[in-house]
Amino acid sequence: MALRTLQGKLLASLLLGLAVIIVIGLVSDAQAVGRDLGTFRWELLPAILGLTVLNYALRWLKWEFYLRRLALGGGVGRLDSALIFCAGLLMSVTPGKLGEVFKSYLLRRVNGTAVSRSAPIVLAERLTDGLAMLLLMALGLTLYPPARPIFVVLVLATLAGILVLQFRQLSLALIDSTARLPFGKRLAPRLHAIYASTLQLLEWRVLLVSTVISFISWGFECLAFYYVLVGLGVEGTPLLLLQATFIFAASTLFGLVSFLPGGLGVSEVSSVGLLVAMVGLAASTATTATILIRFCTLWFGVLVGAVALGWFGRRYQAEPAGPLVLEAGQHDRP
Repeated sequence: MALRTLQGKLLASLLLGLAVIIVIGLVSDAQAVGRDLGTFRWELLPAILGLTVLNYALRWLKWEFYLRRLALGGGVGRLDSALIFCAGLLMSVTPGKLGEVFKSYLLRRVNGTAVSRSAPIVLAERLTDGLAMLLLMALGLTLYPPARPIFVVLVLATLAGILVLQFRQLSLALIDSTARLPFGKRLAPRLHAIYASTLQLLEWRVLLVSTVISFISWGFECLAFYYVLVGLGVEGTPLLLLQATFIFAASTLFGLVSFLPGGLGVSEVSSVGLLVAMVGLAASTATTATILIRFCTLWFGVLVGAVALGWFGRRYQAEPAGPLVLEAGQHDRP
């Protein structure tokens, strides 16, 4: 992924995000949204952003946990590790956040680890984040029965994916079959390296620990959403916290499985709809709450990622993007 291509994709995502905000603002009554923003208790903003930072801190600990589990942390100091993780936040606006494999390229610049060895970390991160969101969504599932069928489908699909990946013979047979495809002889060894790392990260104890970390970390952003609602004048109650947790988790999941960049459009629309249906907010207030939480989570993360990537680039005096190649054994150092 060349730097120019990366910049183009990020610009396209920013424009799409702006378009989504304009559209839902117009549909909900732009003037009312403006009034709601004017009455928002802005003194709560530092606490909301602080909760988002706690989310990032715990997810960085999970990244570190995975690095040590795969023995890929050699020569990677805490600062470099944090910069690599935070730079990956810049890719949150890629489909399914899979652009975060960019972290593997940055890791290779630090200690020469082949991208194929570390790329499965991104898959494990998305999987455990998804499991955590399902658990958070389950907390308030009784509040919105229409979501139950979708919840069951997502749970079954997730469990099926985990089981297939852990069925070693089947997975290896599928990988070996790629050797008969064009360029398969070069691709199969890389897939074997990816699968070997994936298996290590899906060992049940590792899966349990990382899912617990994800549950707590994303719980902080659910709490941030609660404070956004409180800041808009909604009475803070245990019920509101449960509703905020369900709505944030559900809308984030829907955006993730839509595979749109950053879930743009899907997350916002589902958040507004659930706030109206469950909390009883006016469409304009629900839109304002959604805009605020997206800026305090998704777009704040993109900003943090841009700063981290610039810092990383200065430390290594190199272009912060380049070709992403899934090597099986290459260990070229910067």
